[in-house]
Amino acid sequence: MTRRPVLVGLVLWALLAGAAPVALRAQVRAPEAPTPVLLVPGWSEGASSLEALRSRLLEAGWRESGVAVVDFRDPVGSNREHAREIALAAAALREASGSPTIDVVAHSMGGLAVRYYLRNRGTSTGDVRRVVFLATPHFGTYSSLVAWGEGAREMLPGSDFLMTLMAGRPVPHGVDALTIRTPLDLHILPLESAQIPGVPDMIVCCPTHTGLLDDSEVFRRIEAFLRG
Repeated sequence: MTRRPVLVGLVLWALLAGAAPVALRAQVRAPEAPTPVLLVPGWSEGASSLEALRSRLLEAGWRESGVAVVDFRDPVGSNREHAREIALAAAALREASGSPTIDVVAHSMGGLAVRYYLRNRGTSTGDVRRVVFLATPHFGTYSSLVAWGEGAREMLPGSDFLMTLMAGRPVPHGVDALTIRTPLDLHILPLESAQIPGVPDMIVCCPTHTGLLDDSEVFRRIEAFLRG
């Protein structure tokens, strides 16, 4: 008589044990894809300069359709024209990824075009969630004196273009921003030009100006910021 409760208990335990994995499997959800990222190159740079950064994003879990690179028609041209190209690239990325919002990582002068785009995006308001500025000369750089093209003239400290960007908020409401710079930067003169008052700033020692695009510590900070 004492065996029946024991047998019943064993049967119930076996049934519950067999059902548990099914219940657990039902609770497991596929991880959400990170917000798509648009990569923007700097003065005289092309899409190839961002290939290392793009590869790091893909390895970290971003989808192929969730990472796009801008390749400007005139890499040394005006930031105003670059902003129009960024607008087209942003719209294409949203359509390809199916995401209503994107993040942006911009290098050097590319960050100025991004800021101009954000100020003048019109009906696309709300499409950009976060922006990382890598060594962007927000207040200009004297190295532009030995550069060429309309972009170089716009990067000269005190230029009309920079004065336009400085009139008002550095980034619109609703957009989170981060500046990352290196003390070993011979392109941004003075170095302080790569930061924006009121925007979180990180100094990483010590890649070069272009080395920021393929530095593990820099990428760790970019990823942490984009993942929130």
